[in-house]
Amino acid sequence: MEDQYISSQPSGYNMGTVILVTAFVSWIFLHRWSQRYVKGPKTWPIVGAAIEQLMNYDRMHDWLVQYFYQIRTVKVAMPFTAYTYIADPENVEHVLKTNFSNYPKGKVYNSYMEVLLGDGIFNSDGEHWRKQRKTASFEFASKNLRDFSTIVFRDYTMKLSSILCQASIDYQQVDMQELLMRMTLDSICKVGFGAEVGTLAPNLPDNHFAKAFDTANIIVTLRFIDPLWRVKRFLNVGSEALLDQSIKVVNDFTYTMIRKRKADILEAKATSKADGKIKHDILSRFIELGDDQNSKLSDKSLRDVVLNFVIAGRDTTATTLSWSIYMIMTNPHVAEKLYAELKAFEEDRAKEEKVFLVRYDPEDTKSFNERLSRYAGLCTYDSLGKLSYLHAVITETLRLYPAVPQDPKGILEDDVLPDGTVVKAGGMVTYVPYSMGRMEYNWGPDAASFKPERWLQDGFFQNASPFKFTAFQAGPRICLGKDSAYLQMKMTLAILCRFFEFTLVPQHPVKYRMMTILSMAYGLKLNVTRR
Repeated sequence: MEDQYISSQPSGYNMGTVILVTAFVSWIFLHRWSQRYVKGPKTWPIVGAAIEQLMNYDRMHDWLVQYFYQIRTVKVAMPFTAYTYIADPENVEHVLKTNFSNYPKGKVYNSYMEVLLGDGIFNSDGEHWRKQRKTASFEFASKNLRDFSTIVFRDYTMKLSSILCQASIDYQQVDMQELLMRMTLDSICKVGFGAEVGTLAPNLPDNHFAKAFDTANIIVTLRFIDPLWRVKRFLNVGSEALLDQSIKVVNDFTYTMIRKRKADILEAKATSKADGKIKHDILSRFIELGDDQNSKLSDKSLRDVVLNFVIAGRDTTATTLSWSIYMIMTNPHVAEKLYAELKAFEEDRAKEEKVFLVRYDPEDTKSFNERLSRYAGLCTYDSLGKLSYLHAVITETLRLYPAVPQDPKGILEDDVLPDGTVVKAGGMVTYVPYSMGRMEYNWGPDAASFKPERWLQDGFFQNASPFKFTAFQAGPRICLGKDSAYLQMKMTLAILCRFFEFTLVPQHPVKYRMMTILSMAYGLKLNVTRR
């Protein structure tokens, strides 16, 4: 009898297991069956749509595009929050302007990005954000900054041109995205913080800050869909351990820059240089603000200011230039029209300035460089503003390849979007510039085509609503550096596309990398010839 009792135990346990498994499978089946008519991403119990999103992480922007073709608002349930993705201009205007106060960056976004961006302008809300924006807007409106920026952008484009010229002589391939990242890093450090970094030197020295900054950017972006990142951070393992190492490199570089800038300012005051006036770069403005007892900006606050403007002035401009060059060389008719505009610009400006343009041979380095240098001298803030087709090329690139492909906002209180979608407090709403540029209901049946002409009317550039063309955001948070970004991009492309021709290295893959900025995953490997 005892043996019988013992042998009967497994049978009872097995029956219970079968019942539990059957109930669990039925639960999953019913959950999935209930979604058979749902047009958005399908969910699973507990984990929501995390599995599908993880499977499509490397192509998430195009994954969303596929859903936006079917519906204008895409809801993605995740384990700890719910994301609502929007691409309709009316919904975007509601979030970015009409009900702006209800959609801050929010605590969730801030917690993901704080380790990199701290409480900087792109990761803050309320009074702290307003104070930073007021100071930055004053600086960006300065004519002194504009004129100084023009000189700096021209000088660094000339340095880049020298590297490309040598590459053409040596028949060497170049990674254009890497070169542009170096150029824009040097530029923003010079314009924004009065520092000479020197990453665009002819020998292209390693830059640990840039590499660490990129690594940190990639990892904090992964946090948005990694439910275990807090556990990994607590244990300091995996990607979070690498993030910790990268942030240390970033901080060391940034604090060194801040200390140097402070020392320069103190020296200028002590020796009465420049009549004791502080330079008009962005960092100096915030250092000066920190002298106010009511502000008391710490080095940590200044660090946040520096990194926020680095990501704004370096990454966004360099990636847009990379995509622009790629789109120009893969659309021959665009390349021809742009070259014709730049040639006509050169001739017209030379007549206006009464400058003699010497004949040159592209194969003769000396005469080539002399002609290039004279041409660059004709590129001023006002003259570049007349290049309508170039402006349209850059804008069309931003329409299809926006520097910031997604921009999430928190939700303070329950709300209803103009299309009737209900959003709940504590969740997130993300407008998606990458998807918006590809929607036919926004841009017509040729939305997916690269067509700069769509921005021109009778040869003049025509703006679109900032709630439809959202590359620079819109509403109260619209990008302060828009004009500065266009200035550098036009300066760079006007010179490079006039004097160089680029071809893609055969079999080189061009795809985006998942990070906050739409950079190219494998760079942009090109062959260069002089023209």
